[in-house]
Amino acid sequence: MGSKRVTLAQVAELAGVSVMTASYTYNRPDRVSDQAKSKVLAAAAHLGYAGPDPSARSLRRGSTRTLGVVMGEHLSYAFEDPEAVSFLAGIADVCAERGYGMTILPITGAADDVPRITSAAVDGFIVWTTSDDDPVLAAVRATKRPAVIHGGPSVRDLALVTIDNRAAAHAVGALAFANAARPAIVSFPLSRARVSTTISGADIEDVLFPVTRERLEGYRQAAHEAGIAWHDVLIAVCARNDAAEAERVASALLTSTGPPDAIAAMSDQQAAGVVHAARSAGRAIPDDLAVTGWDDAAVAARLDLTTVAQSLREQGAACAHAALGEPTSQTASWSLVRRSSTRL
Repeated sequence: MGSKRVTLAQVAELAGVSVMTASYTYNRPDRVSDQAKSKVLAAAAHLGYAGPDPSARSLRRGSTRTLGVVMGEHLSYAFEDPEAVSFLAGIADVCAERGYGMTILPITGAADDVPRITSAAVDGFIVWTTSDDDPVLAAVRATKRPAVIHGGPSVRDLALVTIDNRAAAHAVGALAFANAARPAIVSFPLSRARVSTTISGADIEDVLFPVTRERLEGYRQAAHEAGIAWHDVLIAVCARNDAAEAERVASALLTSTGPPDAIAAMSDQQAAGVVHAARSAGRAIPDDLAVTGWDDAAVAARLDLTTVAQSLREQGAACAHAALGEPTSQTASWSLVRRSSTRL
């Protein structure tokens, strides 16, 4: 038949049945007799017909049975970051139960980010935490498909699944900064520019990532209650949630004049980097340096880190339910896990 696509009409003609019968063979086989079905399948095999075009079938039924997951990271991040893996697993759990697929849509700040969203063949969107000014938010909203944002920001007409980041940071910061004189924070990025820098007492209102902003606000409250001025708190901003980068910035802090005696990290991966830097610098934890993390990942237990426990898998599942239009709790739970890396 050459390279030309075989049509269902050709299959029906060879089988000696109507086009509707041939179509029912693939789409509603219970409405076709075994004899007619055998004729259609034999004709299809002879002509090399692979079956109806999946995209055309999706258009007819108005559904792709696929959820799109928008991640403001390179695609490899979805498979390398433990918490991203856990979050995606929660989505996959729900998709498997409902017979849905999942498409990961990496967003990198390139010019084709918005067209990639608007042309995505998905029934709904789940947006991994992003910034207030991310143009993909308006693009997702404009599709008028069900959508949910994980972590923030809050967008009108879109669902939001998150924890109370400010309250959690306040609680874990109180443990990190207890009896400290020179506290520091290892932070997530402040904006989509993802600039690595070290600053004193960030102007929190200018931070464009809501998760980062809320956690910094919680840490600021904890510092204030510990009698520490916010402008005296060093904030080492990392471009990525990466243990190696956190270790580098923590090493710089610990070898500086007046090194910190407490570091609150925004993830357990970052906290692990801080612990490695402290060990290399000969600092005892928690006597010389108190350290806290976030997520209660496996590495937190191995390093005996005080941390904030949350289930990214449960949050991923909640996002999937919301994107499918199913009722779900949009305020996720968290708890404080006290271990030996802090003085209290």
